[in-house]
Amino acid sequence: MSQRELVVLGTASQVPTRHRNHNGYLLRWDGEGLLFDPGEGTQRQMQYAGVSATDLTRICVTHFHGDHSLGLAGVIQRINLDQVPHPVHAYYPAGGQVFFERLSQATAFHQSVALTEHPITEAGVLAAEGAGFTLEAMRLSHPVEAFGYRLTEPDGRRLLPARLAELGLRGPAVGRLQREGSVELDGRRITLDDVSEVRRGQRFAFVMDTRLCPGAEALAEGADLLVAEATFLAADAHLAEQHGHLTAGQAARLAAEAGVRTLVLTHFSQRYPDLAGHLAEARAHFDGELVIAEDLARVPVPPRR
Repeated sequence: MSQRELVVLGTASQVPTRHRNHNGYLLRWDGEGLLFDPGEGTQRQMQYAGVSATDLTRICVTHFHGDHSLGLAGVIQRINLDQVPHPVHAYYPAGGQVFFERLSQATAFHQSVALTEHPITEAGVLAAEGAGFTLEAMRLSHPVEAFGYRLTEPDGRRLLPARLAELGLRGPAVGRLQREGSVELDGRRITLDDVSEVRRGQRFAFVMDTRLCPGAEALAEGADLLVAEATFLAADAHLAEQHGHLTAGQAARLAAEAGVRTLVLTHFSQRYPDLAGHLAEARAHFDGELVIAEDLARVPVPPRR
């Protein structure tokens, strides 16, 4: 059975606290493990969460501020220490190439694993061959070059049992119909469209460190699970605008307008030891499933509709 869930490794912005590690998020998606924005301490948080280096297949960095990337050095070295048996892909803004190189080669270590680099120069589809999904990047609005990410599963087909019974289709004929797209029955050609409907593929979006912008809106559109920063509250909206961040209310409105099913708020400023205000502010704008992220929490991707 496939497993699709978000493992929250850290929820702090800029400065870790006694209760919040720097950023870090692992998306388990069937046989893939996508690690987003590994901040300082991510390797240790992986231990606490029961996440192995061998779980990682892709690393996605939104930008090169320290709370989103200082954990790269340890994670990359751990991948090599544990001799992960598959290639690992790394995606990051091309403008931060020098920072990626410094972090990935921060100290001496024995390189045993192929790390395939994908510096992002513009918005669009990223390489994800054979993954069973499309991985896209969209440009965000932050003081340094930043991209958010979106994972989209292709649409499939859902068989309609009542329609199959009505047409007398059963047994091996159903399997042949699914493989070949059509079958002949009693002199009639029956197509897959006759007995099925579109099953919408699942969608995940990661919007971090940004003002409201078209890229954030495109990433969030129709997401089953959206992870969004909520660094500030509305009372500090001037700071959010100045530093390129969202308030909890802005993130919630973004999710509501995009038709998001589950919203995970994270990346909280140290000025807010109590997050009750984030919950109240977001709930005023978003009536779907709402999660105020905590370190080491697990959030399932909502089941298909």
